[in-house]
Amino acid sequence: MKNIVAGVVAHVDAGKTTLSEALLYRGGTQRQLGRVDNGDSFLDPNTLEKQRGITIFSHQASVNYDDFHLTLLDTPGHVDFAGQTEQVLPVLDYAILVVSATDGIQGSTRTLWRLLEKYQVPTFIFINKTDVIGAEPAQVVQELQSEFSPACLSFSEPLTADTIEAIAMTDDKVLSDYLESGEISDNTIQQLINQRKIFPIYSGAALKLTRIDDFIAGFSKWTVEPSLPTEFQGRVFKISHDDKGERLTWIRVLGGSFKAKEELIPNEKANQLRVYNGAKFTVVQKISAGEVCAITGPTTTFPGQGLGTTDDLPLNEIQPVLSYAVNLNGTDPHKCLLALRELEDEEPHLNVQWSEHLQEIHLQIMGEVQLETIQQLLDQRYGISISFDEGNILYKETITSKIIGIGHFEPLRHYAEVHLLLEPGKPGSGLSFANECSVDVLNHNWQEQVMTSLRDKEHRGVLTGAPLTDVKITLINGRGSIVHSVGGDFREATSRAARQGLMELKQSGNCELLEPWYQFRLTVSQEQVGRAINDIQQMAGTFKLNDDHSNSSTTVITGTAPVTEMRKYASVVRAYTHGQGQLELTVSGYQKCHNADEVITKANYNPTADLANTPDSVFCAHGAGYPVKWDQVPSMAHVTDK
Repeated sequence: MKNIVAGVVAHVDAGKTTLSEALLYRGGTQRQLGRVDNGDSFLDPNTLEKQRGITIFSHQASVNYDDFHLTLLDTPGHVDFAGQTEQVLPVLDYAILVVSATDGIQGSTRTLWRLLEKYQVPTFIFINKTDVIGAEPAQVVQELQSEFSPACLSFSEPLTADTIEAIAMTDDKVLSDYLESGEISDNTIQQLINQRKIFPIYSGAALKLTRIDDFIAGFSKWTVEPSLPTEFQGRVFKISHDDKGERLTWIRVLGGSFKAKEELIPNEKANQLRVYNGAKFTVVQKISAGEVCAITGPTTTFPGQGLGTTDDLPLNEIQPVLSYAVNLNGTDPHKCLLALRELEDEEPHLNVQWSEHLQEIHLQIMGEVQLETIQQLLDQRYGISISFDEGNILYKETITSKIIGIGHFEPLRHYAEVHLLLEPGKPGSGLSFANECSVDVLNHNWQEQVMTSLRDKEHRGVLTGAPLTDVKITLINGRGSIVHSVGGDFREATSRAARQGLMELKQSGNCELLEPWYQFRLTVSQEQVGRAINDIQQMAGTFKLNDDHSNSSTTVITGTAPVTEMRKYASVVRAYTHGQGQLELTVSGYQKCHNADEVITKANYNPTADLANTPDSVFCAHGAGYPVKWDQVPSMAHVTDK
């Protein structure tokens, strides 16, 4: 029997969960067709999901069709929970992207397509709601081909001559063989889909089961079961807690097998192996390559963690852009912090922090819906009632030129000097670290201490103290003492070297403040275009006008704008369009801050007073250490850079 693990992804309200329900119903997993709006869907078992009518957490279900076994992982559709979706993508064999026949490509559809491309997930597309008045599936196909890929092709049984010819055009060798033989084998088409050279499109109405059987037959026919190794490999893709508070580690086995009571990671054994099907589970003693299960026992696992010989995978494409402080409303801070830490265990991007100075709890989120969900989860799960402040934008900092930063740490009986090359990285690359220092200059152990210090430190900028990003830091030089140097000395020198370089860049005007920007799609009537354009310009945004061919009386405006300016614009649009306008927002990443001087002035950050991140160094003379200001360090350094 062919075994495939597939994830269903979509923009909210495209019918993603409805399609999942239809697939399960047709396979006999359910006796009746569940509905999201009725609160009885098989894959939204959580009380909060039933109340809100949306998928908040990813869920697992299994179904058999003749000789085809499908494990479905249903994922959240709302952009605020895109982090949960990103966690699932790396463990999928295939994805099913659901697009509404009435709405077409929406904001988070584009985000999902970008994620599917990043994780190289072969993708089938299902155009849903073809039975709804105003449905334009043919137009949606054109939209998919123009925005995503010309290789988004309509599939049917049998394939039409036009489709076969279009398939041949996606690969030079396949085209050459096709011109000679006039045929393309099923195996060739399967491989092209698996290599993301073709994206099959099916259409129908999941709620009425229209053409669902056609989709199942096509998905069964054109997918290929992965060839997996015999040694144990796996990946963690989710952390959750069951109704009794038991911590669950969800994994996909990518090779070999794993048994209950074995060590999943060093010193942490698997107590139970649970194979879930909706809200119910079966306890098994062994899971094999290709299977998905939830494991009880481990307490330190995390999404993206590699198991066996599999490397960890950073899941950093989806990043929160808002920071909120918790209003405790009389709740014990310790109790609230423990509860939020458990939620952070499930959603690491929350980045829950306790500010000792302010006696406040802070967390990071994607948007208002996620914030409301956290409030409800705390109330339902832990009996905690809290609220949040207005929230702040999460800024970042980067550099626009290269510099060599020098750090020296030499109190009495200690010694370390580190030279780091700081260079601008590609936008969105985060921080990267490299080592180009010879062991003839600095021995291997000391180099490892420097590199470990670089990776472990949360590097902050010197404009507002915001996290540093899009910078490559390379160890190029240094010095230690066989008699006096210890590991902590290099940790101190490394931190000071990075900060010293940043201070020099600030002095020369080569530090830059970044802020999150939205990519927006605004649909308004033609009479309201002038108002909309004026608003966008006032928000420091960019825009482009696009005629909405499906409705000649409306205009679509696309562009980008700072999150800080546009985050509350949806209510403004609803007001001046009397509820007829539509605004879609997706975070497009970080760009240069549009009002940097104002933000920097308001932050009033003094980098030399930040003692935990000081740019100054310590030298030694006459048997005593003494501080040296950052701008004097290069002239006093013991090592000269070539």
